[in-house]
Amino acid sequence: MPVIEVGGLTKSYDDETVVDDVSFSVEEGEIFAILGPNGAGKTTTVESIAGLRTPDSGRVAVFGFDPIVDRDEVRSLLGIQLQESRFQDRVTVSEILEAFASLYPDPLDIVILLKRLGLDDKADTQYRRLSGGQQQRVSIAVALVGQPRAVILDELTTGLDPQARREAWGLVEELRDSGVTVLLVTHFMEEAERLADRLALIDRGHLVALDTPQGLIDSVGLEQRIRFTTSDPVEDDWLARLPEVTSVARSNGEIVITGSDKMLFSIVSLLDRHEIVPIRFQVEQTTLDDAFVAITGRRLDSTEDAEVTS
Repeated sequence: MPVIEVGGLTKSYDDETVVDDVSFSVEEGEIFAILGPNGAGKTTTVESIAGLRTPDSGRVAVFGFDPIVDRDEVRSLLGIQLQESRFQDRVTVSEILEAFASLYPDPLDIVILLKRLGLDDKADTQYRRLSGGQQQRVSIAVALVGQPRAVILDELTTGLDPQARREAWGLVEELRDSGVTVLLVTHFMEEAERLADRLALIDRGHLVALDTPQGLIDSVGLEQRIRFTTSDPVEDDWLARLPEVTSVARSNGEIVITGSDKMLFSIVSLLDRHEIVPIRFQVEQTTLDDAFVAITGRRLDSTEDAEVTS
């Protein structure tokens, strides 16, 4: 049985459909990412999974339980870190966790949890005095204190600096490795590509792709790009005649070649035959961001409208 099942989920606000017939499942022990631009319907989807919103139609199940009808059962199995999680400024980290631990019959030991998340030296620190990364760790601690079998992390790293973001990524991988199923909501391509075992790509409320990150990249069949300069002049026609090459261009003094993923050896061999040395040779692999553009026709950050959440 999947940990989470979503079938035909639809939700509208004021005659605007923000989630339209979305279906996917999350298997035990995986990091499953819901990826899409702001306003795509991601948060409404996970809030429906958590039982915080009632779908207009469709089915949601968490470990076989309905999150609305079986609210207590779902709460004991599913931890949640929401996008706007925030706590009172003057409350200490220990006080926050003690309050949430009291809601569960068998919570984690707070001392052990704080040490696991690198917050053991912040137990008596007021929330307002924590860094952004430390505040995100508190949110994760709150999501984990009830010993859930699965956890929702909604825009976990938004607003964090690069170092804190990578630390948060390490924590997510540790969760998965400890047996916790992770549903990760993000609009960061690099984050999804780095962490997700599988992902659902949502755009304008629709599920437009469901695959592994590499599977999604491979599915769009984009060509490889190679950039380099040379020690001596090279004729564009030499490169263009290679069967693996589809185009040759020049940009800012560089030769930019587009073609199949088998063209690298052919290019290097051709240059060697002419005793030309390539300089600053750079192979540009297709990314998840490239795949999103190919599927939707626009970049992920081209629509930054705020999502309707009420």
